[in-house]
Amino acid sequence: MKIITIVGARPQFIKAAALSREIAKHKTIEEIIIHTGQHFDDNMSEVFFREMEIPKPKYNLAIHSLNHGAMTGRMLEEIEKLLIIEKPNLLLVYGDTNSTLAGALAAKKLHIKVAHVEAGLRSFNMEMPEEINRILTDRISDFLFCPTQTAVDNLKKEGYENIACKIFRSGDVMQDAANYYALKSEKNTNIDYNNFILCTLHRAENTDDSKKLAIIIEALNEIHKSTPVVLPLHPRTKKKIIDLNIALKVKIIDPIGYLEMIDLLKRCSLVMTDSGGLQKEAYFFKKNCVTLRDQTEWVELINNDVNILSKIDKEQIINSVKVMQERKPNFSIDLYGNGKACENILNELLKIN
Repeated sequence: MKIITIVGARPQFIKAAALSREIAKHKTIEEIIIHTGQHFDDNMSEVFFREMEIPKPKYNLAIHSLNHGAMTGRMLEEIEKLLIIEKPNLLLVYGDTNSTLAGALAAKKLHIKVAHVEAGLRSFNMEMPEEINRILTDRISDFLFCPTQTAVDNLKKEGYENIACKIFRSGDVMQDAANYYALKSEKNTNIDYNNFILCTLHRAENTDDSKKLAIIIEALNEIHKSTPVVLPLHPRTKKKIIDLNIALKVKIIDPIGYLEMIDLLKRCSLVMTDSGGLQKEAYFFKKNCVTLRDQTEWVELINNDVNILSKIDKEQIINSVKVMQERKPNFSIDLYGNGKACENILNELLKIN
């Protein structure tokens, strides 16, 4: 069997690394990785392949820095060319990026089976590009690997039991990756705090809105006065802050690789983020989380009191941090499959004719 895997952004590298290790155990499977180039900064891309012990992509399309339509269209065109050359039995996509949707569309139009890892997630916010990508990818996929029961339920409510596809509750490959790479994580020597808040900020709904961005920075500056805030600053966010001439008075570090991020997760006291993936990673490392969004696709984290949503309001953000600093939730609940997701997914892929 020949499988083509599409990656393009940081979370996809992590997921692909976990599943690729499982695929490599089976001599009957040939995996070819296509990197769309959606994340092109070395710290956001190449470093992940170096750290995660997976082969470099056979193809790198270097498609980035374009608007959504242009980026997706270019990816669709180039991926289609490679699928015609390689003639895979299956195309494997992860998550909800433009790379995900472009890969799924290209394969489906060529009558190649599509497997979507992390299917069934819904934020129910159609203003998020990711929501559009995940809904459309689910609809044209043949195999839907859901990380949680909530994701399975979402698909059932949308009528997927009446669609020619197969739905599986596989667990979350991100937990597989976290378990494995926690043993290899590297200490970030730039951080010498014993107690700090780890923050990431990159989602367009926050960074492209100058008013929201200013509010978040004001809140972070205030929180930093009592508990140090460490912020690996995404290049795109950094440019926005510079353009707005906003004073950011927290501990800023350059973008970091996954192993350094795991080290910071191990050592921090709390996570603040607008990322989807980091909400889960906080849970994997038993850290409470404040999510700087109005909604999340990872509702089980909210329901189990390990995460809290905060509107972009200075006082609410500060209060949410105080609440989560005091909360003592139960981290022993199995929400994401206990590190067996890759094995579960591959067992199903091996059944494909």
